Amino acid sequence: MSETPELEHNPVEHRGRRGFLPIPTNWFDRLFIGMMGHVALNLLWLRFLEASVPLLVGTTLGLLWIVVVMIWG
Repeated sequence: MSETPELEHNPVEHRGRRGFLPIPTNWFDRLFIGMMGHVALNLLWLRFLEASVPLLVGTTLGLLWIVVVMIWG
């Protein structure tokens, strides 16, 4: 019986990239992190700033955050 050689490296290579996030990410990771930041920003906006500044401003900043994370994250 011939033995199969053991793999010395991972057979599926993670082709992530590095940006300002401290982990290698792919596009879905960056989208998920951006969406979670967007949700957190909107919840904080509702709690602390909704009385003085409309939620549309917070939503716009959240969408801008998603774009920044997707491009440079």
